[in-house]
Amino acid sequence: MSAPTAAPAVPDLPTTPRSRTRRALLWGALMALLVIAQSMLVWLTVNYESSRAQEQVDATSSGVATDVKQALSRDLQSLQALLWNDPSSQQWRSDTGVLLRAHREIVRVERRDTVHNITEAVDSPYQGPLFTRIRREDMDLDTEVACQTAVRQAGPVYSRSYFVPLPGGLGIEVMDVCLPVTHEGRLSGFMAATFALSGVLSEAVGPEVLRRHELSFVEGDGTRLARVGLMRGAGVYISERLVDLPGLTLQLRLDSAVGRPQFIPNLTVALVLGLSLALGAVVVLLVRDVRKRASAERALAESLAFRKAMEDSLVTGLRARDLQGRVTYVNPAFCKMVGFSVAEMIGQTTPPYWPPDLVEEYSKRQAFRLNADQPGEEARQSAAREGYETTFMRKNGERFAVLIFEAPLVDGQGRQTGWMSAVLDVSDQRRIEEISRQQQERLQATARLATVGEMASLLSHELNQPLAAIASYATGSLNLMQDPQWDADTPAMLKQAAERIAEQAERAGRVIKSVHDFVRRREQSHEAMRSDLLIDAVLPLVRLQARKSGTRVEVDMPIPPPRVVCDRTMVEQVLLNLTRNGIQAMEGATVPVAKRELVIRVRQNHPRWVTFSVCDHGPGVSAEAAERLFQPFFTTRREGMGLGLSLCRTVIEQHGGALDFTRLGSDAEGGTGASTEFRFTLPADTPDRRGQAERSAHPADAASTPTP
Repeated sequence: MSAPTAAPAVPDLPTTPRSRTRRALLWGALMALLVIAQSMLVWLTVNYESSRAQEQVDATSSGVATDVKQALSRDLQSLQALLWNDPSSQQWRSDTGVLLRAHREIVRVERRDTVHNITEAVDSPYQGPLFTRIRREDMDLDTEVACQTAVRQAGPVYSRSYFVPLPGGLGIEVMDVCLPVTHEGRLSGFMAATFALSGVLSEAVGPEVLRRHELSFVEGDGTRLARVGLMRGAGVYISERLVDLPGLTLQLRLDSAVGRPQFIPNLTVALVLGLSLALGAVVVLLVRDVRKRASAERALAESLAFRKAMEDSLVTGLRARDLQGRVTYVNPAFCKMVGFSVAEMIGQTTPPYWPPDLVEEYSKRQAFRLNADQPGEEARQSAAREGYETTFMRKNGERFAVLIFEAPLVDGQGRQTGWMSAVLDVSDQRRIEEISRQQQERLQATARLATVGEMASLLSHELNQPLAAIASYATGSLNLMQDPQWDADTPAMLKQAAERIAEQAERAGRVIKSVHDFVRRREQSHEAMRSDLLIDAVLPLVRLQARKSGTRVEVDMPIPPPRVVCDRTMVEQVLLNLTRNGIQAMEGATVPVAKRELVIRVRQNHPRWVTFSVCDHGPGVSAEAAERLFQPFFTTRREGMGLGLSLCRTVIEQHGGALDFTRLGSDAEGGTGASTEFRFTLPADTPDRRGQAERSAHPADAASTPTP
């Protein structure tokens, strides 16, 4: 894999206001043509759908008019059949009843004499008596005119329609047909039949037409005479036809229930419109893509130049490797860091900046790290991105510590082609950390010496008692040996005096040894130990100061005591500082001697942590002092240095724990105010921690060891 190189700069495309205006006009004309074509398509489609709907209505109305005429013709034939063979009155009435039951549109049939008097009449069984509100004789004018016309034409003639009121405030529009009755060539009377106009429409027209249209007979001025249909007409598609009958012309109107066509009347138009809109969107996206592409090409050239300048100015080393571990790219900062040129490093599987004695170990780690077939690859990638520290060698042979951050290197198709590493030279940082650590140790030692200096008066008071006893026993022994009256009891008394001298000397030695063990400077080392050993080591020094102020010291510890992992010397100093602060807080007249009690408590409330507490019954910590209590050089005592609590917190945090204090509440019985508890945590000695310690002791055997 070749090293990444900067792409050649892409020249800017010439763009002038005139060329931009010309392109804008061309794109605008194209979009205008698309809009006009879409509008014309919609208009033509809607107009076509409207014309087709009107044609369907016209064809339906023509068919309905034909059906009405045919139905009326069949009715006339049925009426004429009633007069065949000159039936008797009873026979005529029977046949007429059958006819009325078969033809619902006929509501009444009458037989008249030559002067138009009604001799017989039969009403429809469905309608009931028709002329109940107004007598038939009062509405007979149109019927007589039709009968006179029928005599002249020698055939049936229809009368004009008229309105017949019915009970309940309703009514019905009817028309009569008059058939002349002749006997042996002479007029012997008339037969008149009354038709309900609504019944004519409902019986003559099929249900399919009635479900989709409103049918009605209207007059010339548009007044509706009769109406049938399940739905009201929409008033959009209307067709009128004339129904010519002998002596009468009826105007038939058909009103479709279909409204105006929708903006997109059918699926074909919807598809064409959708494709046209998609075409317009594609054109817009194409314009934007062309502009973005040109802009991206210019930005790419600028970005490559900017990246090159940035990489050349970095103080962080950059290194790229392919999947076989060969170095494919290094920046100037990396070359300056290791002292090798680009040509000396590019293409090398074993880089020259690896220390010779570590080449074999680094090669194994690199093979494990770069082998994508090994299990746990995702975990190794995550660990590499978190950063790891290793050792490189400069060209002059100097070794130095570096911190490496790695991430996968992918190509334009998203495939991993190697690894990109950011390398930081941390040798100066490590040197500064070592100097800081040494200064911290010296500061802690100084604080320890200052603590011992404060306790010098206590030591002198404590040592005066055994030394005075030794002097007294020695003087007594000399006097006994010089006494001339030597008796048998004198050796026993001398032996007892010598034993007392030895006891007091041992007591003085223990006091001096306790101070010596505390002041002695040791290397910091974390070791696992019982927590009672920490307390027993500082307890003699604590009791020295406690006896001076009359304070009782209580130790509250479970059995067996929990084990902790810590630096023994530093934790002992923390315990001594906290106990001394508690004792000093209870000194003076503010706390009665009976209430001066210092409690040292040890608890393991968490599997991984052990809590140490130092509780006193002093006046407590004020709100102002609590905000600055752990700041360096802040103290509430005139003779204090202000470093005790600050160093204590630093030591505990270096162990991974935390140091804090709590106000335990008011001590009502003694009236001593608020009691205070200082507590800190130390890591417990658990099996998991012991396993981590063993793995850290053998880093070469760890599977997750990062690549150098």
